[in-house]
Amino acid sequence: MGRHDLGHPAPHHPDPGFRILSLITGGVLAVLLLLFPRVALNRWGEADPLAAGLLLWAMSAGFASGLGLAPAPRAARGLLSSGACLLALVLSVIQIVTH
Repeated sequence: MGRHDLGHPAPHHPDPGFRILSLITGGVLAVLLLLFPRVALNRWGEADPLAAGLLLWAMSAGFASGLGLAPAPRAARGLLSSGACLLALVLSVIQIVTH
């Protein structure tokens, strides 16, 4: 009996709960950036490229991992995973809060 027969997900397939959460995170960030682009500005009203880049990375990783669009190269797959989505989201929140 193989590993897949025991009801365990394959090691290269993320947990479906994480995929759905990543997809929701990507969607929320897309709406946030569309409706409130000022979130990527600093306190002086200037663009904060680091905050914007981190938010876009979290959004992209959320959509890619949530929809199962993992790229072939292993390094790129890591940058667009559910874990990367969470990391980029946390880093962007820290950047925005410290404005």
